[in-house]
Amino acid sequence: MPLDPTPSQTVGPYFGMALPYPGGDDLAPAGHPDAITLHGYVLDGPGAPVPDALLEFWQAAPDGSPAGAARGPYRDGDAFTGFARVPTGEDGHYALRTLPPGGAPYLALCLFARGLAHHLFTRVYVRPPGDDPLLASLPAERRATLLAAHDAARPRSYRFDVRLQGDALHEETVFLRFGGAP
Repeated sequence: MPLDPTPSQTVGPYFGMALPYPGGDDLAPAGHPDAITLHGYVLDGPGAPVPDALLEFWQAAPDGSPAGAARGPYRDGDAFTGFARVPTGEDGHYALRTLPPGGAPYLALCLFARGLAHHLFTRVYVRPPGDDPLLASLPAERRATLLAAHDAARPRSYRFDVRLQGDALHEETVFLRFGGAP
């Protein structure tokens, strides 16, 4: 006898209609000369694109200060907010326009996707991290899953793919656990 779905099995896909907002993928002020693009794909275990995922990014301002704490997602076109919410397209691709983070050399990423009972946390390093305790604690092949690659085909652009699973452990993106999160 089949079992009825429980709430933890019915996570979505609701993200594309409820959570994105205008300008959610554009943190950098309009025309800012230091703006960079971070883009990539969200891929499932066999490598197929996940077309209805939602990525939330948080980052420090270029000067290292916490950016936009009082602003939240509000965009005025001139201020850097430090928060982005970006859906994937039908091909699993996402793109974010931002400024290089100061202080911490990474963007924090939270991923929501169908089939996940809980959202996933990770980091995206867009510049050499120097002495980072998290990266230092990982084997080299796992560390590589957190490093964005400079995209030679696009100026001021970096590619970061999120792999939910992989045939080999080094292919799956490293995900983090916070506090009491499962």
